[in-house]
Amino acid sequence: MTVLASEPDVTATRLRAQQVEEILETVFTEREEGRDEADEILRRASPHAGAERAAALPELEAAGLVKIDGRRVALTAEGERRARDVVRRHRLTERLFHDLLELSESATESQACELEHILSQEATDSVCTLLGHPPTCPHGKSIPRGPCCGVLQKTVRPLVTGLPNFELGTPARIVFIMPRFHDRMDRLAALGVIPGSEIRLHQRSPSYVIEVGETTIALDPEIAGEIFVRRAVP
Repeated sequence: MTVLASEPDVTATRLRAQQVEEILETVFTEREEGRDEADEILRRASPHAGAERAAALPELEAAGLVKIDGRRVALTAEGERRARDVVRRHRLTERLFHDLLELSESATESQACELEHILSQEATDSVCTLLGHPPTCPHGKSIPRGPCCGVLQKTVRPLVTGLPNFELGTPARIVFIMPRFHDRMDRLAALGVIPGSEIRLHQRSPSYVIEVGETTIALDPEIAGEIFVRRAVP
């Protein structure tokens, strides 16, 4: 007699893994805002869940991913690692769709929510390298660093590069700025040097000279090194 064993429900398994990632991600992002209340975390992570919602955090605690203290929730070391990974994937894909594909905010968020659960580590590092290892998502939230961020030799040529390394005379679009001092961002913004602006680099020495619209601006090397650009799409 041949016995046909039922195959595992791959869809259900994947859905369960996705739910776990969403809760861990929410604990991480709520902590960034100074919040750690269990009911709010579950409400944000699983807005459409039913009775199973109440059992989610105790299950994650039993799995060694969170710690529960009364109504407060914190990530364990393993939970922190997994939460950082999914947050990194989400925010990198936001950058990908927002900066390079120029999708709307709603489309960007929708695609990021899907890809955060399926990107491999290798694919995530490739996206990060392609984008020039951005420090923040389009909403200004920090992107957790990955193993590729400290590697000098890249297998993927970045599409986003520091202004000092960009070609002279080629139209470029500012993707992000990493000022050491906050007032620099205000001064640059007053000159029209903001993310999304189209510029041209005309000179590197003795100072960096860029053109923004009809304005020509000289930048010292430190400030130029804080501006990251990509080739402007015609």
